[in-house]
Amino acid sequence: MLPALPRKYHAASIWLLYAVGLAPAAYGFWLGATGRLPGNPVKEFEHLLGLWALRFLVATLAITPLRDLFGITWIRYRRALGLLAFWYVLMHFSTYMVLDQYLNFTAILVDIAKRPFITIGMAAFVMLIPLALTSNNWSIRRLGPRWVKLHKLVYIIAAAGALHFAMSVKVVGLEPLTYIVLVAVLLIYRLFRRLLPRKAKRSVPSGPVAVRPHSP
Repeated sequence: MLPALPRKYHAASIWLLYAVGLAPAAYGFWLGATGRLPGNPVKEFEHLLGLWALRFLVATLAITPLRDLFGITWIRYRRALGLLAFWYVLMHFSTYMVLDQYLNFTAILVDIAKRPFITIGMAAFVMLIPLALTSNNWSIRRLGPRWVKLHKLVYIIAAAGALHFAMSVKVVGLEPLTYIVLVAVLLIYRLFRRLLPRKAKRSVPSGPVAVRPHSP
């Protein structure tokens, strides 16, 4: 088990995670602005943002198994990871709308209707919006048990994100397959965890949880 971070550093570590998490987007934008992205810079930047969104979704889902199986209690970072995923999806979609399609809404709507991978990606983005809007303590108190049910959408969103990535590439190679397998394993783990008897669940090692920022 990793040593626990002193409580006085919790808030600072979360803000550090936001700063580090947004660094790839800033670096990718700088590469594109200075002509250092290969091929089509807009497509490359769009791909980078989408890939990091998927990585943060996977990281969000990995928090619970890390706690259950290895006693690594990073629950406090789950909200930040989920919000980073949302901001990357938003930047990914904004890049597509503004830099790729030049706000040609007719072309965008045609793409959403006729290209399945964009349809799936858009659906995931729409489902992610209410999760981002309710990722705060006020919403947790206000919604009560409904908040947990709402945030279970993250499972569908992660699966849709992995599928969107795999369908967006011409050849499904090792990278998209890796994300599909990771998401599948994390979702299967949730199913297996639900089937465990309550006594067995209690025996799973876990640390103290201050705030539950995302669904388990």
